[in-house]
Amino acid sequence: MAIEVVSASMMTSDATAHIARCVGGDLWVVSWLPGRTLSGAQALAAMTIASTPAHRADSADSEWLRIEALSRELGLTGREAVYLVDIESHELRRTAPPHVRHTE
Repeated sequence: MAIEVVSASMMTSDATAHIARCVGGDLWVVSWLPGRTLSGAQALAAMTIASTPAHRADSADSEWLRIEALSRELGLTGREAVYLVDIESHELRRTAPPHVRHTE
């Protein structure tokens, strides 16, 4: 699991499709937490959570302890964080298709 910061404006990981984007200063938005603005440290915690396979049945207790600690930085429980990572599947890496205006 590697989290990469691209040009100080985006965080990506080879272990998840989720991303974090800088929106100015030390303010970040994370794909699995829509509507929230986080600090850089919180965005890193969020990306680490998204990159950790803690939701698997065979996950080690140490992974869950780490998820719980990182989740507290976001004001969430570990279970809440893992649930949100799983249900929020915004594909923000791709650019949106161009909007086509239909005229009659």
